[in-house]
Amino acid sequence: MIEWRSKNVLGVIFVLILGQIVSTNLAVTSFTSSLLSNRSINTPLTQSLCTYTLLALVYTPIFLFRRQKLMVPWYWYLLLGFIDVQANFLVIKAYQYSSITSVTLLDCWTTPWVMILTWIFIGTRYSLCQFFGAATCVVGLCLVLLSDSSGGGSSGGSAPLLGDALVIAGTLGYALSNVGEEFCVKKKDLTELLAMLGIFGMLVSICQVLLIERSNLEAINWSPEIISLFGGFALSTFMFYSIVPYVLKLGGSVLFNLSILTSDVWVLIIRVFVYQQSIPWLYYLSFVVVVIGLIIYSTTDRNAISAINSETLDDGVQYQILDEENVGARSET
Repeated sequence: MIEWRSKNVLGVIFVLILGQIVSTNLAVTSFTSSLLSNRSINTPLTQSLCTYTLLALVYTPIFLFRRQKLMVPWYWYLLLGFIDVQANFLVIKAYQYSSITSVTLLDCWTTPWVMILTWIFIGTRYSLCQFFGAATCVVGLCLVLLSDSSGGGSSGGSAPLLGDALVIAGTLGYALSNVGEEFCVKKKDLTELLAMLGIFGMLVSICQVLLIERSNLEAINWSPEIISLFGGFALSTFMFYSIVPYVLKLGGSVLFNLSILTSDVWVLIIRVFVYQQSIPWLYYLSFVVVVIGLIIYSTTDRNAISAINSETLDDGVQYQILDEENVGARSET
């Protein structure tokens, strides 16, 4: 009995550590994107290209080593990669117009979008408490828009409302991508998903960079600092894409949603101590409201998986990850 409890305690600690790695990756992603934007580097597609290239380089050899055929037709992965690239483009682009705080808070808008899409296309049913929790999150996010429209967030961006609109549009793309990933992973294979997402995301990004971003890329005055910022962004988003599925599998949506909340805390700290900017009081109120909403939403999740349930570690159990509560975040990526 003591040994069983010890294993469970170690399992919980392990999942908590993974959750905080995801949260830290989200903060690093936001920080590096903001620093690149502050240096007048407008290359969101190139940033995403670095991430997809890493995914392709790491997971494609593993997939090829298995010598198995695709379980999902390639054109579905192409569509998924295209949507994911556009979502990343919109959110990264938002850093040029809005504050790092607004972007990281508003990306929680993915949760309501995912609820709507999974309800329509997958048939997922939600309780009244879950709807209430999601509605509470939306109220908190509206406070961010109110603060930006009144000029409270002007110190963090040149056109806050435009940046906020880009983030909200990007979260719709994340939601569409998450629903597609949920279908692929639940029915097929995680390694195949990450490999194909990397390959097709890389191809789509290259085409769009050549069409849209080539001049901006050529205008960059490359330095070790700029290269390190691109590298930091790529590494943090790569780890986000790779770790989130395991956090959801081992700890469930409750732990995942609560873990990524700390990324907003880190971003607030970055804005105060690194950028030397004051935070309007509506941001603090918005953060509290969003936390309350996500707690209500997560704790009433009927599909949550216990982190200490040893059955989830069974190799024979189908992956049940990237569920309807995956707020991508993406962070972290």
